[in-house]
Amino acid sequence: MSSQMYTDLCAAPSSGSALELRFAEDTSLTEVMRLRVQSLQRSGQKRQEGERLLLPHEAVYRLDFANQELTFVHWSVSLIGNGRVTVTGISQLWTPDLTHLMTRQLLEPVGTFWRNAGDPEDTPLKCLEADIQEFGERIAELAKVRKVMYFLFAFKEGAEADKPF
Repeated sequence: MSSQMYTDLCAAPSSGSALELRFAEDTSLTEVMRLRVQSLQRSGQKRQEGERLLLPHEAVYRLDFANQELTFVHWSVSLIGNGRVTVTGISQLWTPDLTHLMTRQLLEPVGTFWRNAGDPEDTPLKCLEADIQEFGERIAELAKVRKVMYFLFAFKEGAEADKPF
């Protein structure tokens, strides 16, 4: 059984009222990164030293910042069913149209959200509170210098990206 996941970051602009920022899958960038893996496999070449290749259960997402003066409020994540979703931020120094993704450009901590198999559907998602708080605050801080930020979403243990019906 697969699960679907929906993720928002709730932040408050300096003007006061909270707003939700929705992560959007960047299908074209995900595809470019998958083609890089396929190209290396076909040619028998190895990745560059330190290069981070996209794994089959990962996808690239983006977060656009219309307002760049934000204060992190909370995560709004829902997972239908069970599974594990890990959200890893990518440094503002990555320019996907010019360079390959390097492991040194991945930010820590990551945000991990999960529900174990056998847990009732109405059980709140589990997470490492301190890590997701720090991660959210870091995203809000990076929003000051970027209008868009990229993330790797890893879907494991039955979790899937949300799919339109």
